[in-house]
Amino acid sequence: MKQKFSIEGMNCDHCVAKVEKAVNELTGIEKVKIHLKKKNGVIKFDETLTSTDQIIQKISEAGYQASLA
Repeated sequence: MKQKFSIEGMNCDHCVAKVEKAVNELTGIEKVKIHLKKKNGVIKFDETLTSTDQIIQKISEAGYQASLA
């Protein structure tokens, strides 16, 4: 499954790397592409192993606000 997320609070490449690292810690993540200027990200994942809620939670734990786009 591929899902787009809105992500608020990022202001540099370090923020992008932090979000990507956090999301990649979840089981079932296949691809993560975070866009700093667009304030969003597209995440491809196996929905039998992880959920959009888990992804949003992981982004929140990294210090950013996320929601489905």
